[in-house]
This record gives sequence, structure tokens and C-alpha cells, in this order.
Amino acid sequence: MGAGSPSAPPPGLGARPARLGGDRGRRAAPGRTGSGERAAGSDGPASGGEGEWDRGLAGERWALGSGAVGGWRAKGPLGPARCHVGEWVSAGCGAAARPTASFLLGVPSRRVSASSLFPRAAPMAAIYSGIYQKLKSAKTSWEDKLRLARFAWISHQCILPNKEQILLDWVSQALVSNYKKKRELEDEVVEKLWAYLDSVIHSKRLQDLLKSEKTVGLSFSVAEIINKRLSDAYSEKTQQNIGTVLSCSSGILSTPSLSIIYTAKCELLVDLLSKLSKLACQQLASDDAVGSQLFSVLQLTFAQYLLVQRQQTNPNRVFGQVTSHLLQPCLLLRHLLTVRRWTQADDNHVCQHLSREIQSQIETLLQAGLFQRELFSSYKEELLSEQEKKKGALKTLLLPVNTVQTKLGTDLCESALHGAVVAGSVSLLYKLFLDSYCKAENHLVCFHMLSRLFGCLNLSKLQEGGRNDTLFPVDWSMELLALEQLLNLVLSNDIYNVASDRIRHKEVQFGFYRKLAQMLLTHSQASIPAWFRCLKLLMSLNHLIVEPDLDDLVSSAWIDAEASEPHTKKPQETLINTIFQIYSKLRQFPRLFEEVLTVICRPAVDELRPSVFSAGLTAKLRECLLELPPNQILDILCLFVEKCQTLIIPAVEGSTDMALKLMSVCSVLHAFLFNMRSLDDVTPSPVVLRTQHLMANIQKGITQPLMELLQASRSEEEKSELWLRKASDAALLLLYTWVEVDALFGVSCSKYVSPTAETAVTEPAARHWGISAFLPGVKDRCWRRVMELASSFESTSKYCLELLTLQKMKMILMQTEADLQALQHAAAFILESGRSSMSRGESEPWDGDISAITELSYPTAHWHLVMSNLAILLPYISLKDVQYVANVLLETLMLAEAQEAATDQESSISIAKISLSLIHSSLLPEMRVLHCAFLTHLIHQFAMVLPTATRDSVDLPLQQLSVTNIPWHEEILASCKTVDPLEVSSENKVQKGELSLSWKTLEKVAQCIVLLAKNGCPVILKERQLQRCLGLLEIVSLLKLDSFLPSDCTRCFLVLLSLLVNTRASVSCNRLLLLKVLSTCFRLLRCLQAGRNSSSVLKVLHASDVLEAVMTSQLTACKFFTDVLTGPVWTQYVQEVQEFLENFLHIIIERRQSVKINLEKFMSFLVSCRPDAGAAKSIDRKNWNPAAEQLLLTAFTTLCHVVTLHIQQLPEKKLHSADVLCALLEPVVLQMVRTVEHALQSNTPNQPLPVAYIPSVTTLLKADLSHPVKKDWQKEPSEILKRPRVKLYQEFYSQILKELPCAGNNLQFLQLALQFLTVFCSVPELYPEKETAVMVVFAIKKLLSGPAITTQVIRSMEMELTELLVQVLRNCSAEEFYAIMRLVLQGLEVRNIWQQKAKEVLSALTLTKLLLSCPLSGDKGKAFWFASPQIITALVLQTKEACQDQALISVIVIPILETVAALLRQGEGVLVNPHHVSLAFNILLIVPLDHLKTEDYHGVFLGVHEVLFSIVQCHPKVLLKAAPSFLNSFHRLVVSVMHEGRQKGDRGTISFPPLLYIYTLEKEMLSRTKSSKPRCGIETVSPVCLL
Repeated sequence: MGAGSPSAPPPGLGARPARLGGDRGRRAAPGRTGSGERAAGSDGPASGGEGEWDRGLAGERWALGSGAVGGWRAKGPLGPARCHVGEWVSAGCGAAARPTASFLLGVPSRRVSASSLFPRAAPMAAIYSGIYQKLKSAKTSWEDKLRLARFAWISHQCILPNKEQILLDWVSQALVSNYKKKRELEDEVVEKLWAYLDSVIHSKRLQDLLKSEKTVGLSFSVAEIINKRLSDAYSEKTQQNIGTVLSCSSGILSTPSLSIIYTAKCELLVDLLSKLSKLACQQLASDDAVGSQLFSVLQLTFAQYLLVQRQQTNPNRVFGQVTSHLLQPCLLLRHLLTVRRWTQADDNHVCQHLSREIQSQIETLLQAGLFQRELFSSYKEELLSEQEKKKGALKTLLLPVNTVQTKLGTDLCESALHGAVVAGSVSLLYKLFLDSYCKAENHLVCFHMLSRLFGCLNLSKLQEGGRNDTLFPVDWSMELLALEQLLNLVLSNDIYNVASDRIRHKEVQFGFYRKLAQMLLTHSQASIPAWFRCLKLLMSLNHLIVEPDLDDLVSSAWIDAEASEPHTKKPQETLINTIFQIYSKLRQFPRLFEEVLTVICRPAVDELRPSVFSAGLTAKLRECLLELPPNQILDILCLFVEKCQTLIIPAVEGSTDMALKLMSVCSVLHAFLFNMRSLDDVTPSPVVLRTQHLMANIQKGITQPLMELLQASRSEEEKSELWLRKASDAALLLLYTWVEVDALFGVSCSKYVSPTAETAVTEPAARHWGISAFLPGVKDRCWRRVMELASSFESTSKYCLELLTLQKMKMILMQTEADLQALQHAAAFILESGRSSMSRGESEPWDGDISAITELSYPTAHWHLVMSNLAILLPYISLKDVQYVANVLLETLMLAEAQEAATDQESSISIAKISLSLIHSSLLPEMRVLHCAFLTHLIHQFAMVLPTATRDSVDLPLQQLSVTNIPWHEEILASCKTVDPLEVSSENKVQKGELSLSWKTLEKVAQCIVLLAKNGCPVILKERQLQRCLGLLEIVSLLKLDSFLPSDCTRCFLVLLSLLVNTRASVSCNRLLLLKVLSTCFRLLRCLQAGRNSSSVLKVLHASDVLEAVMTSQLTACKFFTDVLTGPVWTQYVQEVQEFLENFLHIIIERRQSVKINLEKFMSFLVSCRPDAGAAKSIDRKNWNPAAEQLLLTAFTTLCHVVTLHIQQLPEKKLHSADVLCALLEPVVLQMVRTVEHALQSNTPNQPLPVAYIPSVTTLLKADLSHPVKKDWQKEPSEILKRPRVKLYQEFYSQILKELPCAGNNLQFLQLALQFLTVFCSVPELYPEKETAVMVVFAIKKLLSGPAITTQVIRSMEMELTELLVQVLRNCSAEEFYAIMRLVLQGLEVRNIWQQKAKEVLSALTLTKLLLSCPLSGDKGKAFWFASPQIITALVLQTKEACQDQALISVIVIPILETVAALLRQGEGVLVNPHHVSLAFNILLIVPLDHLKTEDYHGVFLGVHEVLFSIVQCHPKVLLKAAPSFLNSFHRLVVSVMHEGRQKGDRGTISFPPLLYIYTLEKEMLSRTKSSKPRCGIETVSPVCLL
């Protein structure tokens, strides 16, 4: 063989003779080319040509392997020559004339003779020679080696025994040699080698070989170099060039025969997992976007290791692997995944799926590696060594706890992250420990594990006496969060048993928790929510843990705690609520509040100590007080009163500290007195007497001394001192509390005697309801000084004055004869008290705590008091005050959006929330005076929107409607006592029978609006003014417009009408904003028309004038809208205009408001309109404005529709009126036809019909069908063909049928088109020649099989489709119906599924359901039910095929179930063959009920239920005969519900709707079968009981 002889073969290549098969092994016949040969004269690779070599690698088919003697024709210097493969390989090896393609030949093999391999073709032995030689040769460049290897792998021409293994070994050896420094390769070559290995591993060829059970493997060295490459990438902190290596790893791990290099040598897999985890941590810690490749490989590696880990038999070895290599990177990775703030640049799959999956795998790995069952003895021995073992060495060498602690303490991560990682890890490790070992007998071990893990936290150093400044606030937060999680685990697993710990273990746990509590209270962290939660958990474990430090707890966590932020307020209230509940159940509430009082009496930590009881705490206190014995509450109150009398009151003057203490004590007294159970007639007498004594002590010992203190004369400088302000707040708070509670006790308990009863009330005080009427010991002059002082503070003092005044009003109203003057003065005082603060416009939210009112929260508290007591105040305030309230209400609503954005706290009260709640309530319409005044101010705001130049014009409608000197409220005053008689001037008194001034003004305004509209003198508004208008219109929409009085209804109507017809937008305005304003105006006008006083508008306006003014203004405005005709805002606007016109025309007709005159004027106006962009009388329709054309067509359509509907509803006695209306309608119809024809003619060819014109043609057709050409035309249907517009309808019908199949994505067009077809098909004579009803059904079928049609779209137009088919089937012949049924049955053929035509099946199913919804009788009904067995059989076959594809569940399977259910329901009494009905069970048993998407499962569940229910309800005999099938289907349904519930984490319970469906089905089943006494065993235990 000469130079071409192969060198030493690689191992693995057998000596079995190989044959290339058939004729391909023989020489090609003369005159023919071989199978791989190029024809003579064709271009082939030139001798020695490098270009041909490259082109060959690019994909040309070289004549190399299709036959052993295949030829190759080359063009050399001597001309074409035929050279056999063996010849040019053996003869030309190394020759200059040898083609470079010879590299493609020959793979080295063992040294065997050519004849042994190819006995019939000895020269072809060279086909194996050369490849391995070239791959191993140092002379061959690596570029050529890689090209040769790639071609050898992909080429089917190169047939070599064990070729795949040889190539894998070559690339593996090349990479291993390079990384083991045997050969230094360029980086580019190394990367190409990795890429080659990756392409081979992921190639389909290799996968096919592995599937055919051929053995192909890799060496362990490949795993080692992959790990080394990843390690280098981690060390170099660059991950740019490891994508190929990661891809190789993924391919190896996902291929079982290749992954053996990792799974058989677990150390390599552990090392790989460690390196990947570190790389993932490096990527998460950087600012770069997170990609999915690394995490996908990591997730796969975790899965592989977990499989290997479960197969390990040596738990100590697994523990060592995990702690040595995996524990630290896994904990760091979990922490970084948890705290990562994902961005849009990060891969979505990693964010949503892989991150959670990897965290779950980490937990599984740690639990299986660290806490195996066999290791518990080691844990127990180590943890209990100090308690239960004598001195000496431990028996075991394995110290698992110490090992874990060591790993947590050293080299875990960077120092900046160390604390956070440890804090997040200890709770996880403890949870895993408890999941593995927590049993009743192991609780002590579990506790010691807790103490050892807690020792890893920095908090443990503080417990040992470390310094506080070693922890930053961020560290505190993480450490306390970890401690909270640890304590939560202790509590939830019941680790701490108080009795067992005390009796058996010498309170070892109690001592630990006690030190923990001391540390938390010593280092208070009230700004961190977890600090409160840790204390709450310690209290829940055992209140005695914190009991010795109860005063510190009350001080640092409650009285002196600075927890003003919402995120800390809630956990603080939860902690205090827990304390309340514990001490309430223990009946030690007095003990708790002794400590509270002690803390209050200490010097305040802060000058402004926070309120003792917030609104949330007050609610919790109320719950506890209702459960406590009255004497315990009285004990607490007496304690506070005594301390206040003896310690605080004597020293309060001039002392800010004492004033703060006084405020705290008074707030506690207020909270207890207001929230304790009231006295009543069943209260024991000793309790009543003790309460009386308490009330007397409060009055004489606290309130009277404080009143005397406050009444003293002081300078202005002294009045500004803080102590005086706080003393005033405390005094008035307690005074109001005392008055309110004293009054309540007096009303609810007949045995209670008020302390004021002992002092006789003087006559003048009783008459004028002064302070002596409440507090006999306080003189009026003294009280005036107190009021003057309290009113100067916008805080609790001023608010309590208002409350006292309101209480006085309530007490006056309880008398038999109310003092009207006193009530008016009191109401005026309350409003005046907060007027100045409300006018400033500065406020902040208020939480409802009276004792915590500040200067900024006072306006909110005042407005809350006014609005919540408006029913009491309103009858006694003047008209001026009513207008003030209305004005403030409007101003606060206008600022509501800004205030709501600034108010984040849901529980807090803001002025905007208060005003909105009044507007939304049903009370405002009942307060008619306020309602009227509010509307007046609202109209005034509309007038203020106008430009400055026109704002001063008193003749404009908006200005006239907002004039304040016109008594708009005069309709109300006759039955209302709101106004002082002196305030009603004689000018405003209306004589009997005379039209009131307000109605005269409304009439004048209405005429002004119409006149301005006719003259075309609008007010031009800019965009900012339009925006303000829209905001005011939104406020109008909040009102209940149907509750307006006639005059207010008319006023509001005129305002909206004036905005529509007397204003225009500037050219630069936003078109969409203008459309939104106009749409809102029309919507509000429509709401006014729906009210009970809507006809009042027609007292001041002619209906035709309104319609004409509106249409004139809108047609003029349409010149702005030519560029927004395709948007949804324009569509909404046109719809609002249509509904307004329709409602207004209905009002004219139904209420007989000059029907003929108004309609005639409006019709003549519409006919005279020309929607052109230029002159009004232009005849050239090229200038028509399309927006105005649509609007005018909408008006024509609406008018025709309303009048036609009215004509159809007229009784026979009024046929003359119908003729009159028809005559009036005729010119409108003609103009409408011209407009439609112009629109259709101007429509671009091959463009769809404009949606706006379809309802117009439908209305035209209805109008033509509603009145006859001559009498009794219905008896001669052919008369309809004589109508002048039949051709228009037929052309429109043809166009609709043409466009219908392609309009699946335009639901609005579909609905309108189907409505037109419904009217058209109701008269079969209208069909064009050679057209039948079958064409309509065929178009519907094509529509339903379109790509854009989904089940949701079908559901949206189901009603229109049903109405259309009802008309089609009613008027079609039997032959046409047979054709329709053939269309349906063709769609149900199973070949449609085979041909991937799912939408064809869906269209047939939909048509079947629609046919079942239509009344079928006679031959049509017989034909349908005759085909029903064929339909059911087809549905069974369709279900079998569709269930194999998950994507077809929603498209095919669910509609099949719905169709079967409808077929069974409608077939009651018709489907008499039980076999046909029982075919439905075949469908139910095929349909999958598990592994479905949530929405698919819901649809399948309902479908199966409906089928079963239809069988039970309509075919009970089949139920008895096919009981096994029914019960099997029912059982599958119930089991699927249980499985779905478990998947959702409901622990086996199911949600209510499925349970209800199951229960209904079972109930119906049992009721149907009970009377039949079945022998099939249906009456069994309820499956629902098993749920």
C-alpha cells in the first residue's frame, strides 16, 4: 500500500470485514458515474485547490463514501482524468498533484491488511488510512484538523467503524493534553475544540446512536478539565468565554451514557457543583444582567447530585462532602438569590422559575446531607455532652454541630456579606434540623441546637456583654429577623414546654430565653419591626420570661417607643395586643397598668412623648375591657386618678414634664372610660356606687383644679408655653370624657346618680345652657376664659371644645322643648371654630386619636366632626354657613387626587377621604339645601374656567347660573327650618301663582344658550382649561344626578349643554382630551335624562332647539377629529352621542312633548345639514368631512331607529299617526341613503366596510320593513323586491359575506355585521339571485375556522350568531337545511385533526351548538336528530385524537364537552336509543383531568360536570343501564378535584364552586335513581363526604 499505509490503529477498532453495501461497493459501469460522482464536464474540485477544499466543507457532496470504488473526476493540467479513490490515496500521498480533499479519506485503524477489511476491494483499504494520521500529525494545522473532524462527524459518506467514539476520544485527548500542559495551544484553537466537543455532544446523530443502544462514552479526564476551566473562570472573575463549556456540561449531564463520568465519580460531581455555585454567586454579586445558561446548568447539576446523594450508603461520607465543598457556596448562593433585586435586563426564566427551583434544591441537598437519620446520634451526643455525659472524650469522632459552626464562621464569604449570610442561614439550618429530628423526646436536643446556632449570630456577643456599637442598623435588622425566625420555629414546633423544662431540665431553656429578653430590652431597637416581633414571640412562649423586666418592656416598646412609621407601628400594636390578651386572661390587668403608670410618672425620654393609645391600640383595649370584671377596671381607674391628684396636679403649673404626664394619664382615663362596658340596670349596685364615687373624684380632684389653673390671667408669652398647652389639652379631654360618660351612665342606668345632681343648677344657666348646666362648680366667666385659652391652641383643646358643644346640642335636642337659638349658636360655633384652619389649606392625615391632634391634623379632625355630624348641624346653620360648607366640600374634592397620592396609610383619615365618603353616601341628596349650594359652587367653578376676557360678562349662561343672589334653594325653604327668618328678604318671597325668580332665570339662560349656538359665538378654551373642565365633570359624575330637584336638574342640564354648544377648543388642544370632555358631557346629560325630573328641562327649552344646537356644535367641532377616527376614544364619543340622541328622542315621544313639531323641526334640520369642510351649502361631496359624515349618519340612524320602533309599537287605532311619522321620516331616509351611498362609493376598493355604516344600513332596512308600500303587503312578500333600496341592501349583503370570514380580529364589525344579516335573512326574498341560506352558513363556518377566532371571541358573539341562525333556519327549505348539515358533518370528520385543521373542527362544533339553540321542527328537526348518532360518534373520535395534544384541550376538547352536554339536554325524549347516549361516557373517560393548566382544568371540569348532569337529569334510564361507566366518570371527576386542591396547597380541601357542582350532581343523581330502586349499587357513600 506504500505511503498510504495506516499507522498503528487506535484501540477499539475491530478487524471485522466491512462492506459498504449492495451495488454501491461495485465499480461504476462504463459510461455512468458512481452514486457520489460528478457528471462529466461538471465542476469538481481542482487538484490542489484550496478553494475547492473550503467549498467541500461548506456542504458539497464529495464522491467519497457512496461506494467503495466511487470515482472522482478532476480537471488537471493534462485534462479530465478518472481516478479511483484507492489509487489517488495510495499513489498521490504527499505528491504535489494530490487534491487537498485527500484529508477527508481514511481513519486510522489497527494494523490490518486491506483485504481483511475489504476482501472485494483491496485498494479501498486506504479509506481508513489518513484521518487519524492527519488528526495526530503535528504537521497538520489545527485549523485543518478541526475541519477534518467536523466533516468526518457530519458526513454520511465517511463510513467508519466506531467513528463517533474515535472523534470524541480525539477531541477529549486534545483538550486534556492542553490543560495538563502537555501541549500549549492558542486560545482560539482551544475554544474551537470546546465548540467541536459541544456540537458533537448536542448533535442529533449522537442522540440517535444512543437511542439505538450503541455505546459511546467520555473519559473522566473530560470532567476534570471542565471543572478546571470553570475554576479558572472563577479565579479570573470573567465569565465571557465559558458559555461553550457550560453547554458541554449541560449536554453531558443530560445524557445518561455521558453523565457517567460525573455520577460514577462523585467527587467530580461535587467539585462541579461547587464551581458552578461559586460562578453563580459571582454573577449575582455583580451589576451585570443575569443570564439563564449558567443557572440552567446549575439546576441540572443539582438534580444530578441529588440523585447520586440518595444512592449513597455512607452518611458520614455525604456529610463530609457537603460540609467540605458545598455548604458555604450553597448558603451564599441562596442568600444572593433571596436578596437579588431582579431587573428587566435579567432573564425572566431565572427570576420566576430557576431561582425558586435552585433554592428548593439547596434546601433538599442540605437536609439530605447534613441531617440524615443516621447522624442524629452524633448530634445528640455532641449537643448533650455537657448535660448527660461525664467528663472525658466523646465516643464519636464526628462533631457535626461544631463542623457546621466552623463553616459558618470562617471563609464563608466577603466580610461585608458575612453577617447577612449567616443571619439568613441559621434559621434555614434550624428549620431543616427540626424537619428531620423534631420529636417529643428530642425537644431538648432541638433546643441545644437552637442555642448553638444562635451563637453564630452577632447578637450572641451582645448577650455575653459585648458592646452595642459593633452592630449597624442594617446588621440589627438582619440579626433580629434571624432571631425572629428561630423563635417562630421554636413556637410552632412546641420545643419549649414550661413544666418539662422546670421539672426535668432545671429551667435551662427558661434561662436562655430570659437572657435573650434582657439583651433585647437592654439594647432597644424600636425602629426595627423584628424587635417587636421577637418580644412578642418571647411573650407567647412564656410571659414570665419578660415579667421581671415588665417596666422596661412597657417603657421601651410602648410608652417611650419611637415607632411612628407604619411598618413599625403594626408590629408594635401586635406586641402590645399580645400583652393585653395575656394579662387579661391572667386577670392581671391592674398589675400591667401599675407598670404603665410607673413608666408614665418617670421623667419623659422625649419632650413630646407619643400618645399612649393609638386608634389601633384603643380597639384592642376595647376587646379586653369587655372581658374584664368591672372591679378590675375601676381599680385601674382609681389608681390613675389617685396618682394624678397626689403627684401630678399639685406640680403641673410651669412644669412641661408634669404636663406631659398629665396628658398621658388623661388619655388613659379617656381610653378606659370610653371603651369599658357601660353601666345599666343589671349592673351590681356596689359597682354603680363605686363608679359614682370615681366620677365625683375626677370632677372634684382633677377637672375643677385644672379649670381653676387655666382660668388664671396670663400674658401672651406665657400662653405660648408648652406646659400650658398640654395642660389645656389634658383638662379639656378629661372634661369632655367626663361629660359624655356621665350623660351615658345617666341614660343607660337608672341607679346611677350624677355628681352634678348634688349641686342645684341656677335658672339662668339652665335657660341658656351654659357650662353650669354640665359642671355646676364651674362659673360662666371662668369657662369663657378657659374657652378663650383653648381656642388659641389648634390641638386637642379646640377639638374637645367642639365636641363639648356638640354634646350640648344633643342634650338640648333630648329635651321636650328644644332651644332653637341655643342650637343655632352652638352649630355656628362649631363651624366658626375651624374656619380659619380650613381656609389655610394645610393639613395632614389623622389616625382618629383625640389625644394626638396636632396643628396640622386639627383641620382633618374638625372636618371629620362636621361631616360625621352634618345631620345634626345642618338644620341649625344659616344659609351663609351652608354655602361655606358646600364651598369647602368642593375645594377638598378638587384637591382629593393630590391628597390621596400623599396619603399612604390606609387606616388614616384625610380631608379628601371624608369629602369623598359624603359624596358617595346617600345622605347628601337628602340634605337638599347643601346639595343645592354645592351645585351652585360647582357651576361657579365652571364659570371660573372661562378665559379672563369673558369671565366678567354677566350675560354668559355659566355666569348667570352661578349667581349667588338668586334663591336657587327656594323650592326647599318652604319645608325647612334652616334659615333664620330675618335672613329671608321680602324681595325673594314668591307670590302664589307667580313664576319664581329661579325659574325665570333658567328660562332666560336657556334662551341665551340657544341664541349663542345659532349665532356661532363660542368661547374658546385652551388645553389647560379643558383639563380643569374635565376634572369638574368628574366631580359632577360623583353626584347622584337622578336625585336632583327639578330646578337643580335643569340647572345642571343647562351647564352641560352650554359646555357642549357655547364653547370650542383652541386649534392647539389635544384632540383626545377634547373628545373625552365631550363624551363625559353627553354621558352626564344621559344620566340626567334618566332621572325622575328629566322633563323639567322641557319647561325652559324646546326639544328641537336642544337637538339642533347639539348637532350644530358637534358637526362644527368635527373638523378637529379627522385624524382620530380610528381610535377607541372617537368610537366612545360617537356612541355617547347616539345614546344621548336616542334617550332624548324617546323622552319626546314617550312623554308626548309636541312630538310632531319637534320631530319635524329636527328632521328638517338634519336633512339640510351637509357634512362638508367648507361652505354649508356645498354640493361637491369631495369636500365632505368624514368625521362629520359619521356623526350625521349616526343622527340619521338614531332618528330612524327610534321612530321605526315607535311605529312598530303603535296600536291599530293610531295607524294614522304611523302614516304621518312615515311621511316625516321619508326625507330623512332618502338623505341617509345618499350619505351611505356616498360613503360606500368613496370607500377604497378592496378595503373593508367602515364599521360606522353597518348599523345605518341595518336601521334603513328595519325602517323599510316596518311600514308597507301598500296594505296587506305581508301577504305578498314579493312586494318587498319593489322597494327602491333593495339593490343597496343586496350589495351590502354581498360585501358583508365577502368580508365576514376575514374579520375575526374585529369583534365590533362582527357583531354589527351579524345584526345586519339577521335582519336581512328574516326576509328570504331579499337574497340575490342564485344565493341561498347555505351561503350565509358557509360564510359563518369560514369565519369560525379563521386563525383569529378563539373560544373567547365565539363567546362574545354567541348571541348574535344564535339570532342569525334562528332567522336562517326558520326561512330556509329542507334541501338547504340538508346542505347545512352536510357542512357541519364535514367539519366533524376526524381527518381534520390529522391534517392539523383544528379550527375546522371548532367551527363545526360551534355550529352544532348553535343549531341546538335554534327551534327545529318538522323535517329539519328529524334530519338533525337522525344525524345525531353520527355526530356523537364523530365527537368520540375527535376527542381521542385531540387529547393527545395538550394545546387542543381548550380549542377542541372543552367545546366537545359543551356540545355533548347541549346535545344530551336538547335530546331529552328524542334520543331514545340508550347506546347513543352512553357513547358520551367514552368521551368522559378519555378526557384528561390531571396535569392541566388552571384555566383548562376549570373548563374541562365544568364540561364533564355538565355532561354528567345532563345524563342524570334528562336520561335517567341510561344512568341505570350504564352505572359502572357513570360511576367511573364521576369518580374521576371527584378525584381530580381533590388532586387540584392539593396542588394549590389546600391540604386536600377543595374550593367551594367545584364542591358545589359535585354536590349538585350527586344530589340530582340520587334523587333520580332513588325512585327506580336500582340494582347497580349507585346509592353508595357520598363521594363528597370523602373530600
